[in-house]
Formats: sequence, C-alpha cells, structure tokens
Amino acid sequence: MPSRSYWRLGVTEQHPTAPVDLYRKKFAIKPSDQIATAGSCFAQHIAKHLRLHNYQVIDKEPKPLGLAEAEASKYGYGLYSARYGNLYTTRQLLQLTLEAFGEFEPANVVWTKKDRFFDALRPSVEPNGLASEREVALHRASHLRHVADMLTSADIIIFTLGLTETWEHVASGTVYPTAPGVIAGRHDPETVRFRNLTHSECLSDFLKFREAVKQRNPRVKFLLTVSPVPLTATAGGEHVLAATLYSKSVLRGVAGELAQTCADIDYFPSYEIIASHPARGFFYEGNLRSVAAAGVSVVMKTFFEQHALAAPKAEARSSKPAPSPATAAPPKKHEELVCEEAMLEAFAQ
Repeated sequence: MPSRSYWRLGVTEQHPTAPVDLYRKKFAIKPSDQIATAGSCFAQHIAKHLRLHNYQVIDKEPKPLGLAEAEASKYGYGLYSARYGNLYTTRQLLQLTLEAFGEFEPANVVWTKKDRFFDALRPSVEPNGLASEREVALHRASHLRHVADMLTSADIIIFTLGLTETWEHVASGTVYPTAPGVIAGRHDPETVRFRNLTHSECLSDFLKFREAVKQRNPRVKFLLTVSPVPLTATAGGEHVLAATLYSKSVLRGVAGELAQTCADIDYFPSYEIIASHPARGFFYEGNLRSVAAAGVSVVMKTFFEQHALAAPKAEARSSKPAPSPATAAPPKKHEELVCEEAMLEAFAQ
C-alpha cells in the first residue's frame, strides 16, 4: 500500500500545515464550472476563496448597488449562491430545494418581533425585519425563483454539512435554522420541538435532494465537506462536547457513505484537516471553536493542489505571476462569519 495508508508515514511524519496526499479528487472542478455553494457557516470560507481565485461561483441574488460589502454580508448577500443564509442540516437543504421546485409548502413561515416580520426559514437575512407578512411572502417568492435557477444551472454544488440538531414544526415537519425566540418569533413547545437527526435521516435527505436536482439538471455533480466548527450550544441534554462529536460523526459517516456509493459525489476532508487530533488544535482560535485563518489557508491549499488553480482576481490584473498551489490562499486575519448559531452564546448562564 502507498505511504498514505500507514499512520506513521501518512500522519506522524507529516506536518499538519502541509498534509501530503490527503485528498484525491474523484472528478475535476474547473475554474469555468458554474459552482453553487451552500451549507453551514464554514462554507462561507470556501465560497470566498473560490471567488478570490476567479472560480465561477454562482450569485443569483447579488447585493444592491451602493451597499458596502461589510453591510451586505449582514443582509445575507455574497455569502452563498443565493440569499438563503446558513443551511445547517440536510433537512434544511432538502426542504428549500423542494419548496423552490414547488413540491413542498412550509408552515409557520413568518415570525414576528415587536412590530416587524421575519422569514422564519432565513430570519437573519433581514436583521431588522420587514414591514408586513405580505412583504415577507413577496421576498420569499422572489428568493425561491433564484434558488430554482441556481440549482438547475450549476455544474457543481458544494455543500458543507454542519449540524444534526434542528427545530421542527410539529404538525408539518418544517425545520428552521434556529429556534424561535433567538432572532424573532416565540418558542412554543406545543408547536415547535427540538429534533436531532440520525444518520439514516441525513443520508435519506441528501439522496432525495440529489434526485430532485438531477431530475432537472442531470449533469450536476456534488462536493461534500463537513464543518469543523463545534456546536455553540446543544438542546439535547448532553454535554456540548459529546453532542458535537455525535453530530460531526454522523455527518462524516453520511458524507463518506454518499461518496463511496455515488459516482457524482466527492468528499473533501476539510474536517479532518482542521479538527483531527494531529492538528493539535492549532487551527482554532482561542475559543476552540472559530477556525483560524491559517486553518482555512491549509484547507484551500489542499483543495487547489487537486483542482485547477485560476489566478486570484487582484493578481490577475497585475504583472505578478499566478500563485502556486502552495501559496494559493495565504493566511490573513480571522474572517468573521455570519452565523445564527453563534448567537446562542448570549443565552449561556
């Protein structure tokens, strides 16, 4: 067997900042491919660095003219390929896809806070809410048209699996990105309950999502990652560390099974690079949760070593040569992510 198959040669004698032969692509992702990105907060790093290196990342809902970049991200612009915010679970991904294709109608979709109205399925994209339920409905109808267009035009869909824990509308099965009451709405245990998805449920969700998309877009392929970001909090009653390891283990198992059984699904090991013990926690910030810029750099360097590297936009306009994969994404300061789940820290006692 090759060196990558042995722990001493493949791990002990390698430096965590320069993993060797950790990832081998199943299929090529070219800079000319139309790439859609979605998933949990960590996926924002992937989308940003793909754009930085001139990949064709789809943006069906670009920011309005004149809106500053810093403000745009607060309203969900530029984070992903449409303005759906973080899709933490496979159930969210499936639900959004079926709704965009007219095959699912969610329930309890408008939450209120004081005199403002929020889209319950993406409550963070309008931080101050909207003026009426009708306005929420109009915004959502427009958004869904963009999502359907994105799914049918993508050559590659990159999805980062983030959580198994979710909040579910009891009567309809509709799931939400955060519990009612965190951003808007009111928690009513008779109406909305906590749900921790199992391996079989996550696997089934993604296979149904894949089938729905491929019926309309047969050429599309998928690249899966697992977010290395731990849970901010758990509602399951366990210690948050045990809950995090359960969630990530389930999602890693699901991603592995999908990649092993489906020729059009690849798995990229960003989770292993950041969260596995050989990294000794080096790639996390002091809170042991946020991924440091150095970690993101190693993740993207590993990706670009297998996939064609396009010149970064800033350098493409200069006389400097294009970077090699080893220097493709130099670490910068910590990048702030838009993450509803992080807001749960405010409820800690």
